[in-house]
Amino acid sequence: MKLDIPNKPKNNKDGSKKPNTPSLMTQLFSALLVFALVSILFDTYFTPHEDNQITLSETATLVAEGQVSNILVKGEKLDITLIPASEGAVPVEKVSKKEAGTALSETLVNYGVTTEALQAINIEIDEPSGFAYWLGQLAPFLLPLIGLIFIIWFFMKQVKGTNMKAMAFGDSKARVILPSNKEKRITFKDVAGNREAKQELEEMVEFLKNPKKFIDMGAKIPKGVLMTGRPGTGKTMLARAVAGEARVPFFYLSGSDFVEMFVGVGASRVRDLFKMAKKMSPAIIFIDEIDAVGRSRGVGIGGGNDEREQTLNQILVEMDGFESNEKLIVMAATNRSDVLDPALLRPGRFDRRVMLELPDRPDRKKILEIHARKKPLDTDVDLQVVAERTAGFSGADLESLMNEGAILAALNKRKKITQQDLLDSLEKVMIGPKRQSHLASEHEKKVTAYHEAGHAIVASVLPNADPVHKVTIIPRGRAGGFTMKLPLDERRLPTRSVYEDDIAMGLGGYVAEEKIFGDITTGPSNDLKVATATARDMVTKFGMSDEIGPIVVDGKAAQTIFGERVDGSHRSEKMLETIDSEISKIIKRGLERARKVIEDYNDAFIEIAETLLQVETLEQSDYNKILEKYGIPIKELPKMKEA
Repeated sequence: MKLDIPNKPKNNKDGSKKPNTPSLMTQLFSALLVFALVSILFDTYFTPHEDNQITLSETATLVAEGQVSNILVKGEKLDITLIPASEGAVPVEKVSKKEAGTALSETLVNYGVTTEALQAINIEIDEPSGFAYWLGQLAPFLLPLIGLIFIIWFFMKQVKGTNMKAMAFGDSKARVILPSNKEKRITFKDVAGNREAKQELEEMVEFLKNPKKFIDMGAKIPKGVLMTGRPGTGKTMLARAVAGEARVPFFYLSGSDFVEMFVGVGASRVRDLFKMAKKMSPAIIFIDEIDAVGRSRGVGIGGGNDEREQTLNQILVEMDGFESNEKLIVMAATNRSDVLDPALLRPGRFDRRVMLELPDRPDRKKILEIHARKKPLDTDVDLQVVAERTAGFSGADLESLMNEGAILAALNKRKKITQQDLLDSLEKVMIGPKRQSHLASEHEKKVTAYHEAGHAIVASVLPNADPVHKVTIIPRGRAGGFTMKLPLDERRLPTRSVYEDDIAMGLGGYVAEEKIFGDITTGPSNDLKVATATARDMVTKFGMSDEIGPIVVDGKAAQTIFGERVDGSHRSEKMLETIDSEISKIIKRGLERARKVIEDYNDAFIEIAETLLQVETLEQSDYNKILEKYGIPIKELPKMKEA
C-alpha cells in the first residue's frame, strides 16, 4: 500500500503519475462550454415553446364566438379547452398568457367579450403553493447566478491547486509500504539465499521489535546499513523483508528521486523524508542506488554537482541528528560502494555493511521454488537440475528464467510448465532466442560443428576445466552454436591452473578451425576476446605472471578532479611492453595445449563433430557415451547438499 504525501498529486494504482493538469486556456474553454450547455438546457426546459400557443386577443375572439368550454388559470398561463367541432371528437387544447396583475375576466371584457359569453365558459384558477410560486419567479435569475458562481469557484480551486503543487515541489517522493499491507509485505521466508546477510539483518529486526533491551544495556544500534552486491542479488528484497519481519513502515525511494535541476530541492526532500519517517517511527528508510547522490564530493564543478552535493550533505546531517531512541534505521543499496563518499561510511552513519553474493546451487534451488509457487509445474520438472545448470545466475536471473518458462508454455498452449520449457528458457536467458530464420549453408554448419567439438574435447580432457553438459550447433542470439559447461563446484578462489585451462578451452574452437579447414573464420572472435581479458587479469591484477611477479599494475582510469584530468595509471613504457609480452605468452601456451589435446584425441574430436552434424544437439548423456568409447574419464558433478 502506498501513502500519498500531503499536498502531492496522487499516484495511480501501478505507481505511475497521473497526467499533468490541463492548461488554463483548456480549462477556460471547458468552463464556457459547460455554461453554454446549461443555458441551452434552461432555454429548452424553462421557456415554453408550445405549437398550440395563441395570443390574448385570439383567446378573447374564441370566447366571444362561444368556442371555449373551459379555461384553467395558472398564474399568468392560460390552459384553454375548446368545444369539440362534432360529437365524439377530441377537445382541442390551446395555451395563452394573460396580463400580469389583472383578472382574466376584466381583461376579456376590455377586449369586448360580453358578460353572457363569460358566463357560458368555466373558468378555474389553480393557485400555486408559496414555494412553487417563488421558485417559478426566481428560477430565471438564480440558475444563471449559480452557474456563474460555480465557474468562479472552479477557477479559484485550480489556482489554489497550482499554488499548492508549487509549494510541494520540495516534498519527498517516497513510497510507503505499511505493515498492514499484506499484499506487498514480505518476510525472510520470501527471500532465499544470503544466509549470512539475513543473520546480520536479524539484529535490525530485533532492535525495531524490542529497542528497550538494547537501550537499557547502553548499546546503540547502527543508524545506517549499506547493502552491496551485484545487480539482481536481492538487496531491495532483503530491505523489504527486514521491514516485514519487524512489522514497521517501509519508506522506499531511489537516489535519483532527490536530484532536480533546481539547487536545494534535493535537500528539502531529504528533510521532508526524515520528518515523515520520524512521525511513523519505528520505521525503515530505504534509498536504492544511493551512489546517485552519495558519490565522493569535490569531483568536478558546477550546477548538477552542486545540487547532488547539497543533497548528500543533508543526508549526512539528518543521520547525525538521530537520537538513540528514535527507532529509525536507514538502509541503502548500491553495486558501486567504491565511489561513495567516505563521510557516508564512517561510524555513526552507514557503519554496518552487508555483502550479498550470487547464490550457490542449494540457494538457487530455493529461489526457483519461491518463484514457482504460483506457477503450474508438470510432474517431470526437476528444479535441482535447473539449479545445477544456472551457475552464476542471480536471483533476478532465476526469476526471469521461471517467467520465460511460463511464457513459453503459454505460447505452446500447454496447461503446465514442463522441464523442457525451463531448459529452453535457460538457454534463452543465457545466450538468446533461437534464430529460426537463419538458414546456414552446409559449410557453415560444418565449421560450427568442428568449432564446438574443439571446445568440448579440450574441456573434457584438461583436468581443471569444467565438464561439458551440452553441445549444440543450433544458432541462438549472436552465437552460431555453443558448448555449455557446468562447474564442478562453486569456485570462490580460482587458481592459475583453472584460468589456464579455461583459456585453452576457449581457444579450442580456433585450433579446430585451423586444423580442419586450414583457415580461420570470424567465429572465434568472442573466444579470443574472453581469453585475452582473462590473460590480462592474470598478469595485471592477480600476480600470476612469472616475469612481473606478485604486483598489481592495473591502473585506475583517468578521472576529473577539481576540473583537471588526472591519469590513474602509473605504468612505464617498459612495464606496458612486459605486460603485452606476458599476455602473449599465456595465450600461446593455451593454443599449444589445445592443439596437443585435439591431436592426441583426434578420433573422439572427429566423432563429436560428425555426430553434431547429424543430430545438431548432444546432451550430456549422449556426449559422455562418446567420451567413454575413447577412454576419456567422465567428470562427475558432486551431489548437491541441502543447506
